[in-house]
Amino acid sequence: MDYEYAPLRLPSNVDRLTAAAQLAIQAEFSGWELARVRLYRDGTRQIVLRRRRVNQPQPGLSY
Repeated sequence: MDYEYAPLRLPSNVDRLTAAAQLAIQAEFSGWELARVRLYRDGTRQIVLRRRRVNQPQPGLSY
C-alpha cells in the first residue's frame, strides 16, 4: 500500500478531548487515520496522519 502522510503539531493549550474531536472530524470527512502520536514534556503533541493514496483528488486537511 502507498500512503500519504500529514504531520500536525498541536500546542499544549489544546486538551485531549479537543484534539480527539479534531482528529475524528479529519478521519470521517477526509479519510485520514492516526499513524503516530508523540507527547512532549512541554505538553505539545506531534501527530502524523496517513491515508491511502488514490488516483482521484481527495480533500486536504482543514485547520
